[in-house]
Amino acid sequence: MATGTHRAFEALGAEGFVYGDSEAIRSVNAIVGEIAQTDIPVLLAGESGTGKDVYARLIHHLSRQRDLPMVKLNCTVFEPGEFLSRVKRALGEGEENTGTVFLDGIDELDLDCQRVLLAMLQERELKSGGRMVFRLIAAGSRNLDLEVAQGGFRRELYFRVNGVCVRLPALRERKADILPLAEYLLEKHALETGKRVPVLRAAEEELLLAHRWPGNIRELENLARRIVALGESRLAMGDLEEPAHRAATGERLGSASLKAVAREASRLAERDLILKALDRTHWNRKQAAKQLQISYKALLYKIKQMGVHGAQWRSEGEER
Repeated sequence: MATGTHRAFEALGAEGFVYGDSEAIRSVNAIVGEIAQTDIPVLLAGESGTGKDVYARLIHHLSRQRDLPMVKLNCTVFEPGEFLSRVKRALGEGEENTGTVFLDGIDELDLDCQRVLLAMLQERELKSGGRMVFRLIAAGSRNLDLEVAQGGFRRELYFRVNGVCVRLPALRERKADILPLAEYLLEKHALETGKRVPVLRAAEEELLLAHRWPGNIRELENLARRIVALGESRLAMGDLEEPAHRAATGERLGSASLKAVAREASRLAERDLILKALDRTHWNRKQAAKQLQISYKALLYKIKQMGVHGAQWRSEGEER
C-alpha cells in the first residue's frame, strides 16, 4: 500500500480501528487503496460493528474530494419523508459543496424510498453531464444480492450504488487481529481515562479468541472500556466466559437440559439483535427501542444486564 494510504489509516486511528495484520483485512485495505482515488461508487457490506462507517470516512479521506465535506445520511434513523428531504438537499448541493455522499444503512430503505432515491440520483447525473460530481458510498448489513432476488431491493438502485462491493470481514473471521485489537483498545481507553493499561492473562486471551463476537469490533471496544473502568478484567469478561468456554470445549452440552440450551441460545440471540439495532441507530437508545418494538425502559434494563456501559451513548437531549 502506498505511503499516503498508510498515513491515512494512521490518521483515522483515533476515530476507529478496523485494520490489522490478518489476511482478510489486508485484502480489504488493498482494495480500498486501489479504488479510493477513483470515482466509482462503493458499497460497503458487513455485519453490524465491522467498521463500515470508518471505512467510508477513510475512502473519502483518500479520495480526490478529500477537501470537500462528506455528507452522511443514515437511512435507518429518519422517517421516510425526512430522509428523502435530506437526500434531496444533499444531492441538490452536491455540485458545489459536497465531496462524498454516504448512504449508511441503505438496505433498510423501503421500496418507495428506494424509487425516489434512484430518481434523484438519475436526475443529478443528467444535470451534471452523465457523471456524478460527488463520490457515492453506500453501506448495509444485509446481502443485497439476495434482497434483489427476493424483490426487497430495487435492481436499478443496486447497480447504481454497487460499482465495487467491499465486504468487511466479521471479527471471528480475522482471529489474528483479536488480541492486537484488544491491546490497542485497552491502551486507548486507559490513556483517555488516565488509568493503568490492563494486561490480559493467558486464560483471558483464550476467552477472547473463543468468543463469537456477534457485535464485532464495537462489542470488543465495549469490553475494553469495561475492563479499564472496572480495573479487573475477570469481572468485566464474565459475560464472555460461559458461552465462549462452551463454544471452545463443548463442555457439558451433551448433558445439558434442553431448556438450559434454549435459554442460553435465546440470550445470545437477543444480545445480537440489541447490538445490531444500537449500531443501526448509532447507539441512540430511543430509536433502537422503537426498532426492536420494546419500551425504552425495557431496553435500558437489557443493556444493563448485558454490561454495556454508556460512554458512547448520545446525550439524553439528542435521543428523540
